[in-house]
Amino acid sequence: MDRVIKRSKELYEKAQLLMPAGVNSPVRAFRAVGGDPLFIQRAQGAHLWDADGNRYIDYVCSWGPMILGHRHPEVVEAIEKALARGTSFGAPTDLEVELAELIVERMPSVEMVRMVNSGTEATMSAIRLARGVTGRDRVIKFEGCYHGHADGLLVKAGSGAMTFGIPDSGGVPKAYAELTMTLPYNDIEAFRKAMDQWGKEVACVIVEPVAGNAGVIPPRPGFLQALREETKRAGALLIFDEVITGFRIAPGGAQQLYNVMPDITCLGKIVGGGLPVGAYGGPRSIMENVAPLGPVYQAGTLSGNPLAMAAGIATLRVLGRPGVYEELEDKARKLEKAFKEGAQEAGVPIWQNRVGSMLSTFFTEKEVWDYASAKTSDTARYARFFREMLSRGVYLAPSQFEAAFVSLAHSEEDLETTREAIRSAMKELP
Repeated sequence: MDRVIKRSKELYEKAQLLMPAGVNSPVRAFRAVGGDPLFIQRAQGAHLWDADGNRYIDYVCSWGPMILGHRHPEVVEAIEKALARGTSFGAPTDLEVELAELIVERMPSVEMVRMVNSGTEATMSAIRLARGVTGRDRVIKFEGCYHGHADGLLVKAGSGAMTFGIPDSGGVPKAYAELTMTLPYNDIEAFRKAMDQWGKEVACVIVEPVAGNAGVIPPRPGFLQALREETKRAGALLIFDEVITGFRIAPGGAQQLYNVMPDITCLGKIVGGGLPVGAYGGPRSIMENVAPLGPVYQAGTLSGNPLAMAAGIATLRVLGRPGVYEELEDKARKLEKAFKEGAQEAGVPIWQNRVGSMLSTFFTEKEVWDYASAKTSDTARYARFFREMLSRGVYLAPSQFEAAFVSLAHSEEDLETTREAIRSAMKELP
């Protein structure tokens, strides 16, 4: 289908004079897939409309938060009611209490929670808390897991598997990066060796329990359990970054799905119902170290913003209804099947990973179970596939190394249209 893309191009030309690369988050610039980014005008349900009026079936879902679909009526109503009361008070509200109660009810390891404004704030604050509780400085993270853009987390592996890191971004002090060790995700042996050598100096281990920033990569059997065992043995804290997986893959997130309880949980995306929200929480004994009860300082002018709290409450209430996660699972399974059948019919090698309603299609013949295997994907082929799908009215993530998300708003018609688009697009790939 021929689509007129004029207004988006005009906006992008202007935006590049005003913002770095014309965007406010790097992946939106379409650098990994070629072409110019679409400027979105509006959204409803499972669909987006760009500035030229073209409609797309949306599997980015604002990078995960729109699990109910765009402009869900109950979320819109909740925001409107909150708006009528005011937009920000810089003081406690009843909505903060209600959302905190819902989070504590559903997240198995969380007894107390602190609201912040983004996932980056949540992970940054969680690491500070872990350092404050343990009196240690070192942190372990894993390749392919993204935890926001705080200095200590923009770190790549050092020269060897047993060394601490070097900066992965300009502006990150080398001395700060050296406090963070980066290990291969899903490699239990490498982790145990690192903990044997450094465990008594490690404040915390932070991980996406299901990696979602190298594409979707599930934990191998025993991996999360090994993280739990070794951190307990060493007196370090285990942090689950559930910014993506929280309320996405199960009512109680990955910790419920895999039955592994972290010491601190980081949340975002869905917990704000599409508005900017983050949160971190854990057992009372840990969270009581946060100011003003304890010595670990963290604050925020807009933390607990009433509009965001209202959106989060409405979203979690809908997700608490019977059959919701079964419906999401069914829809995601159908989308997964569509990718596999379309690729097989076209003779295109792919590897598919899915956990609940998040999935990734890697253009590689190899099993994808860590960052190194994800990097075997043919990114040029994904870029072509992305453009073919976009021309057919299906909006996927503009990067091979991101997830696709399914929402409750995706209809059977949407899924069937997507299936036909996949079949057609795969046949165009060399």
